Amino acid sequence: MDTYDDNTIIPDSVPDDDIQSHVAMEQNDLQEAENILPDADAAGVTSDDSNSDGSYHGVGVGVRESTLSDAEFFSSQQRQKTFDPEACCYEMPRTMNQRKKRKKFAKKVLKIILAAVLVLAMVLVGCGVSVSIVNRHWQAYIQLMQQNFEQQMDVLRQELEEYKNDQQDTVILPVEGLSPAQIYDRNISSVVALNCKVQTTDNGKIYEMISAGSGFVLSSDGYIVTNYHVVEGASAVNVTFVNGKTYAAEYIGGDATNDFAVIKINANNLKPVTIGRSSKLCVGDQVVAIGNALGELSFSLTVGYVSGTDRHIATDGSYINMIQTDASINSGNSGGPLFNSKGEVVGITTAKYSGTTSSGVSIEGIGFAIPMDEVYSMLEDLRQYGYITGAYLGVMVRDMDPAVAATYGFPMGAYVEDVPPGYAAARHGILPKDIITNVGGYDVACMSDLLKVLHRFEPGQKTTITVWRGGRYVTLSIIFDEKPQN
Repeated sequence: MDTYDDNTIIPDSVPDDDIQSHVAMEQNDLQEAENILPDADAAGVTSDDSNSDGSYHGVGVGVRESTLSDAEFFSSQQRQKTFDPEACCYEMPRTMNQRKKRKKFAKKVLKIILAAVLVLAMVLVGCGVSVSIVNRHWQAYIQLMQQNFEQQMDVLRQELEEYKNDQQDTVILPVEGLSPAQIYDRNISSVVALNCKVQTTDNGKIYEMISAGSGFVLSSDGYIVTNYHVVEGASAVNVTFVNGKTYAAEYIGGDATNDFAVIKINANNLKPVTIGRSSKLCVGDQVVAIGNALGELSFSLTVGYVSGTDRHIATDGSYINMIQTDASINSGNSGGPLFNSKGEVVGITTAKYSGTTSSGVSIEGIGFAIPMDEVYSMLEDLRQYGYITGAYLGVMVRDMDPAVAATYGFPMGAYVEDVPPGYAAARHGILPKDIITNVGGYDVACMSDLLKVLHRFEPGQKTTITVWRGGRYVTLSIIFDEKPQN
């Protein structure tokens, strides 16, 4: 049996296969030694413990005793360590198994960490991809919503335009409103009777006359509306309310062309009328007139219907756009209010046709009123400033005669009779005998159209004006003046 001294190192990390091989080799050596020992006994080899001359002893086979056996530093009683295969095979695998387990555990931990890192990386990448995909989908959704919204808006605009076109050709039935009695009861305290002193001269003699008219309260602080021809040239104007109170009135201003004027009395807390939209009137709408009929029958009420709109009526050489009604309008009603079925003032009663035709037929039931939409802004100018503001062209015009226009091939428009110097028309090249057909993109077919168009512009505003001159259209640039206070 082989022996190992104490200095022999047995490695701890010997592989399992090497240990098994080593054990097998030791077992083979032991078997061979057992086979040799009988042969030695047969050869007569003996052991002599007393022989110390360095000869061979009978200890083992072919084993020579060391010559240093008697040396002081070498003891013949050396501690021998016997290699025990079973012990080796028992102790070493335990340590190696622990190390293998540690390595396996470390590998598992490393694998877990790597797997966790990989999963985290995949999650982050997935999140980034998801965010990118969601963002693209959201942008696409927003764009789709915007497109749908724009399409819906286009459809709504088209439907609204079609609705407007349909409404132009549709007669809207009037909504049931107030009765004439209710209109009278609610507004009679806002209607006034006017008595004016006018001086006239006949054959060198001065005569004083009394004229009568009507009016209505525009504001609670005493401003009253009437016709211009009622107060024109009056030396004194007295205003009487339904309760009998009479006030002296002061003339503020007016417009002879459109036949309206504003006067003022020294009174407060008056009840003004409500202004309505004359453009909303339809033929057949019921209307009510209240006024000082004949100058004697004060605060009379008459009822009728709208017979026509946009009637161009000549008064004192000029044409005014009028509302036609069959409500009785007599002398003394001039300047009074014309109410719609809601009790709103939509016109100023101003004239009537009377008498007979050339064939002797009596004229009845044809009266006229000035539309409030065309004069209200000017009434407010008079109330606030004492004069009418607005753009001023500076021309004397009249309506074009339709027969003359048809005969000579002229367009309808405002025929220029005179161009006073110093105003916008003269500065920008408008000439007498021009026919004004368009101002700032608005067509002009008559004098009243020109007046309405001028109300759309402000003093100092620049625009274009088109005239018919010498058989062709000429377009001029123009800057409007401020309308003179007189």
